[in-house]
Amino acid sequence: MALAPAFVQADARLHALKAFDCGKASLNTYLSRYAIRNSELGLSRTWVLAEQSPQPKAAIAAYFTLAGSTVLRADLPKTASSLPAYPVPVVILARLGVSLTHQGQQLGAKTLVQALRTARELSERGLPAFGVILDVLDDDALQFYQHMGMFAPLTDQPRRLFVAMETIRQL
Repeated sequence: MALAPAFVQADARLHALKAFDCGKASLNTYLSRYAIRNSELGLSRTWVLAEQSPQPKAAIAAYFTLAGSTVLRADLPKTASSLPAYPVPVVILARLGVSLTHQGQQLGAKTLVQALRTARELSERGLPAFGVILDVLDDDALQFYQHMGMFAPLTDQPRRLFVAMETIRQL
């Protein structure tokens, strides 16, 4: 099935959010039950890449969710030592999923790059962010992010990763 040309914000009227299945129950549940509600509350935004379809609601091939947050300067890699002592703004890559029918087609990497570019665009438009943080769901996801080669562990938590906005600007 052909994919839409771009990621767009999730819309329950246009996208089959409840039918999404990436093989990870927590990611499926988030998209089907919480993505729209969290967007309405101003807590996060979810972008989807839909299949092109004549159906009233398009199937979702992949999605990601971004939210704003802060971290302590001391928790950032040593290169951030020149930052002020108060909490530093960051973007959280809260969720990223690829449907089972689209796995193994490099769509995970494409979705990650789009998520990072979206974070960069938001930062350039006025939402200050020093970088992007993500909390890795499991060992499979950790291997995927490590393979991308741009993330560093944040503090002593190997499943909490960081990439500076400076690095993202080079994508």
